[in-house]
Amino acid sequence: MTNSFNDTILKAFRGEPTEHTPVWYMRQAGRSQPEYRKLKEKYGLFEITHQPELCAYVTRLPVENYGVDAAILYKDIMSPLPALGVDVEIRKGVGPVIHNPVRNRQDVENLGEIDPQSDVPYVLDTISLLTKEQLNVPLIGFSGAPFTLASYMIEGGPSKNYHKTKSLMYRDEETWFLLMDKLASMIITYVQAQVKAGARAIQIFDSWGGALHAADYRKFIKPVMDRIFRELRKEGVPLILFGVGAPHLLGDWDELPIDVLGLDWRTSITEAREMGIQKPLQGNLDPAVLLSEWDVIESRAKSILDEGLKYGPHIFNLGHGVTPEIKPETLRKLTELVHTYSKNN
Repeated sequence: MTNSFNDTILKAFRGEPTEHTPVWYMRQAGRSQPEYRKLKEKYGLFEITHQPELCAYVTRLPVENYGVDAAILYKDIMSPLPALGVDVEIRKGVGPVIHNPVRNRQDVENLGEIDPQSDVPYVLDTISLLTKEQLNVPLIGFSGAPFTLASYMIEGGPSKNYHKTKSLMYRDEETWFLLMDKLASMIITYVQAQVKAGARAIQIFDSWGGALHAADYRKFIKPVMDRIFRELRKEGVPLILFGVGAPHLLGDWDELPIDVLGLDWRTSITEAREMGIQKPLQGNLDPAVLLSEWDVIESRAKSILDEGLKYGPHIFNLGHGVTPEIKPETLRKLTELVHTYSKNN
């Protein structure tokens, strides 16, 4: 690390004042970057993540290209599942495909446990490489949350309605909670290993939790989320929770022992504060806005920054991930805007 370490985002995660609003982007590593697209012509996602030098390169690219205040590890929420015995393939144009989906209690009982050092050493080696030699900003590690991981494991892949997942949850509560406990143990162990390797913050993606009614979330998901975050608090790093389409769950998420609550574009910072949420907020520009003309992007970004400056603490991000169509120069220009506008206002 040749430059001085930029810890601005860690201060914001802790609710401390900062000279400017820090910024990073979900899925900033890869996606729209030409260097990444060239690599993808030769390697699949899992092939990249299994090569620490290559994975570290992809992870640090957006820091170098955009000037963001944090890196997020390049990998997929599916990465730890093979260790449990889940046969998962990342299929182009589809996403994760599970070839042995969970259907019953026996399938859940057959799931193994993760040993990060032997099962995902390449993940830990990538983190160590980045944090010891290559980054001058914090590295964010992450994991999927139990419901989101379970939805892929039960549906066999992406879903729009999660009918198979909900069906198992409703008709066999005992099996459901066994699955939640197994996934929680995996997540805790996996994240602890990421922190030990050098990750300075952790984001848990409860991406599809918004598909549940709030009462169902409280019964079937919230207890296991509470267990996960209580264990991870012992690691002493900021904990972020994020999901999409979940404004009805924000009150419940706020009650969890997390440090930062991520918003998608459906809920404004002002609305979240009016709900009584006082934790640092992360978000929440609609990624689709970045396909507009610059004057539209600038106006929308400034509006979010104004809310963040008024109702801080705030970390600027998108309301979901970078899409392949978004131009790298747009993200570079947006990062400069976030930094300069927030510093001068």
